[in-house]
Parts: sequence; C-alpha cells; structure tokens
Amino acid sequence: MIHYRGMNVTEHRIEVPLDHHEPNGEKITVFAREISTDESKPWLLFLQGGPGGKSPRPGSLSGWLAEATKDFRVLLLDQRGTGLSTPANRQSLGLRGDAAAQARYLSHFRADSIVRDAEALREHLDINKWSTLGQSYGGFCTLTYLSMFPNSLERCLVTGGLASLDGDAQTVYRATYQRMAERNREYFSWYPQDFDTLHKIYNHLRHNDDELLPDGRKVTVPLVQMLGMFLGGNTRVHLLHHVFEEALIQTPGGERLSDTFLATLYAQASFATNPLYALMHETIYAQGAATNWAAQSVMEEYPDFTEQSDTPLLTGEMIYRWHFTDDPALRPFEEVARILAEHEHFEPLYDLDVLSQNTVPVAAAVYHDDVYVDRELSLRTASQVNGLQAWVTEDFHHDGIGDEGPAIFRRLLAMTNGEDPEAAATAD
Repeated sequence: MIHYRGMNVTEHRIEVPLDHHEPNGEKITVFAREISTDESKPWLLFLQGGPGGKSPRPGSLSGWLAEATKDFRVLLLDQRGTGLSTPANRQSLGLRGDAAAQARYLSHFRADSIVRDAEALREHLDINKWSTLGQSYGGFCTLTYLSMFPNSLERCLVTGGLASLDGDAQTVYRATYQRMAERNREYFSWYPQDFDTLHKIYNHLRHNDDELLPDGRKVTVPLVQMLGMFLGGNTRVHLLHHVFEEALIQTPGGERLSDTFLATLYAQASFATNPLYALMHETIYAQGAATNWAAQSVMEEYPDFTEQSDTPLLTGEMIYRWHFTDDPALRPFEEVARILAEHEHFEPLYDLDVLSQNTVPVAAAVYHDDVYVDRELSLRTASQVNGLQAWVTEDFHHDGIGDEGPAIFRRLLAMTNGEDPEAAATAD
C-alpha cells in the first residue's frame, strides 16, 4: 500500500482462466487498483466504460471517486486486455497466431468473462458481497453480473449504461443514428458558423487529397465525421466549437487544414491506444447472431450521414469496416475484425428470467438525450429488471459522471438506500 494526496492505494493482481469454462487451461492476469481512505468500509467495484477501456488513473481524490470513498473502498478494475491486465493490442495479439486464433482469443473478452474475472477478484479478496458502479459499458457488464451472480451483489449503480437486453445490433444503431442526427441539429443551431466551416472542410477535402494526419494517413470526409465523438457530452460538445474555430489556416499554398485541427482529428481517429474498442465494439450487442458490420449497413437508412450527402453529419460511437484498412493501428486486425463480425455463436449476456426476479437494489441514471445509449431502449430494459429504479434526467449527457459525478453518485446511492434522492444530490 502507498499513501498519497489523501488516499490509500493498493494494487491487486490475480491469475484467471482465459476461458472460465476451462479452469485448468491457459491463464491471464487481471489487475485492479484499490482506492480507500478507511479499510473498514465496504467495497465498491467500478466497472469502466468501453469496451476496451482501462480503469481511471487517479492522481488525487476528486469527482465521483472522492464521493464514493466517503462510504466505500473502491476497486478500479482493468478489464481483461486493458491497462496492467494481460494486454490485448497490436503489439501482443500477434503472439496468438493467425487471424482465426486471434479472433478465438478475443471471443473471451466480452462482458461474461469480465464478470467472471470480477468474481475471481471478489473471492480472492474474501469479500462476501460488494456494490458496483458501472459507467456506460460498465452498466452493460452490471446487467451481466446481475444475470450471472446476483448473490454476490449488495447494490448496483449505473450511469448511462442500461443496455438493450433483447435488441440486436441493428436496432441499437438505428437508435444511435437518430439520436446523433438530433444532436447534430442541436449543435449546429448553437453554432451555425461551424456548419459552414464543416462544409468548407468537406469541399476542401473533395478537391485536395494531400491533407495528411500525423501518422501519414490521408484526411477523408469519414475521418472528419469522427469528430462527432465530441457531441456525446455536456462539456465536450462545446469544446468542438473551439476545434472548428481553428480548423483552417491561410498558407503560401492557399487555405489548408491547420496543424491544430489535424492533431485533434488524429486523437479522435486513431485507435492505437485502444484497439479493443474497435475490435469488440459491435460484439457487445451480439447474442446468438452475427453483427455483420451493423453500423455500416444501417447507415444506408440515414443518407444524411453518407458521403453522398452535401454536408454529411458527424458520427459518434460507430465502428466501420474501413477503420481496419485506414488506421495503421488496426490494419493488422482486418481479418480478425471480419471473423468477429461474422461470428454467430456468442453466448447470451443476459438472463431475462433471472433479471425479472431480481432482488438486488439497482439505481440507474438514464440521460434523456444520450446519443450513445438510447433512452427508450434503456427504459425498456429498466422495465425488464425487477426493482430497478431509473432516474431520467435532461441535465446530463453520456459523460455526466465526469461532469457532476459527486451529485449523481449521491443520488443513486440514496435511491438504493431508500433515502430521499433530491436531498442527497444537493447535500454538501
């Protein structure tokens, strides 16, 4: 244990089976970091968003984490393949063999395996029951946890992460495109000049093929559309305006995309630090059927997003087949991605019968205009989980926990404790 800036930090590493159905087979390492101020407090497991995202790396106690440690010892899990757990990335996956072998390996990196890893940690730490907080994809994992090991859970808090229990990937992406279209309209109503700038950028790219990202890639219209990732937050959405403000610059050779703009675009367009996000993203919606590049196929139903549109709308959390030919960090996985997209036999992630009889207190923040986890699909899920309390709010978007994390955490905790959530949320 080490102590710094008001918190005790303890690192935990355990070995778990790659395939939990073969406990005596190959092992991988799972890492988690414990943050606490008092070791007598009960445990809270934090399930990170993603997929493929490592846990937060706190430099001090702040935000939701500072609030949570008032009541809990918090365990920040590096989900398998991320952070200090056994890595799964461009540099390591080649050790598995050919594309088919890599795809078989990655088939063990979905929520069911993550939950079994968490159970192994719980048993290793000799914890009878613990609470969980799941952000975004961490909420998906929470629903899997409730399906598989409800007796291990004291309570579950979810922020922006009530997954559709029975909708396929196409259903999810239809909702995503609709929400993204609405968010585009809202954003450009605030900043109409940015729509003009976006139009100029597209026209510039259609007549110039020599604009390059820092990694040497040619800048294209679909790459620029990826700036829509900024639209999924309360504060990030307004940062996008500053990106457009500095997008174009006059040079001796005429108007060009600025280095500042290209650097920001590269940060959105590169999966070098998180290839698992691209590889596994559509598999999180796969239950007994192949996803078959759902985001790409569904896009044809929404022509305002296609390159044929005069000014294509900005996209969001969509992964397309071209990512695996365009991004140098993903090119080694082109065939792996194809195999995963065509895989038809992923195990179910949720047990609707178990969830319908749930007795674990569950409170979930459902963001009314969330562009990544659709409100209507979330509320349908809430109706399918016995006793789940949904708090629908227009005050936050998908990054609410990073915006007003302490108040959101207090409200959800109060809901599971049978206390007044309004009073809790506004308490100092």
